[in-house]
Amino acid sequence: MRLLIARCSATYDGRLSSTLTSAVRLLMVKADGCVAIHADVGAYKPVNWMNAPNHLQETAERWTVTNPKGERLVIELEEVLEDVTYPLDTERGLTLDGVEKELQVLLADPPEHLEPGLRFVQREFRTDVGPVDLLCRDQAGAAVAVEIKRIGEIDGVEQLTRYLERMQRDPLIAPVRGLFAATTIKPQARVLAESRGIGWVEVDVGALRGEDELHPRLF
Repeated sequence: MRLLIARCSATYDGRLSSTLTSAVRLLMVKADGCVAIHADVGAYKPVNWMNAPNHLQETAERWTVTNPKGERLVIELEEVLEDVTYPLDTERGLTLDGVEKELQVLLADPPEHLEPGLRFVQREFRTDVGPVDLLCRDQAGAAVAVEIKRIGEIDGVEQLTRYLERMQRDPLIAPVRGLFAATTIKPQARVLAESRGIGWVEVDVGALRGEDELHPRLF
C-alpha cells in the first residue's frame, strides 16, 4: 500500500467528466493497482478513483492513470507532504458474525467434530470478561472452553486466553483447558496457541452442514 499526502488537483475523463480543485488530499495506491483520492470527509468513499486493472504513469508533477476502458485520471501534484509505502496483508480477514454463529450451532451438535468423545454442556458460557462460545467436557470429564472464529488469528487466541484465566478461578469448572476452532487458522495463531497450551482445530463448514452428502459419489 502506497500512501501519498499531497496538495493536488485532478481531472477525470471517462463515462463522465469531473474536476477536483486544489486541496490537500490522501492518495492511495493498492497492490492490485487501484488508485483512490480521499478527502477528510465522506467516510470510506474516495472523492475519485480508478479501479484495477489500470496503468499509472508518474512524474514529479503529475500522475496519469489510464485503463483499458479508455478512462483517464490526471492528478496534478503541487506539493508532496508525505510519501510512504507499507506492505499490507491481502486477505480480507473479516469476521462475519453470522458465520461464527452458525459454526457455534453446528459444532455444538455434536462437538465430536472438534475432538473424539467431547460432550456439549453449554453455549455462550458467561465469564466476567465475556462469553466463551462453547463449554464442553472431554472423555475424562474435564472442562473444555471452545472459542470459535471464522478466521483464526492471534486476537482470537488472546481472547480465549482471557476467558481461560477467569474460568480457572471457578472451583466448579477448574481445571479447564482451551480449544481454538476456525475454518482457517493462521500460522502465528497456531504457534501462540500451542505456546499457551491451547489446542486448535480447523473445521470444514460444508462437512458440518452435511453438504457432501447431497452429492452422489461413485465410490
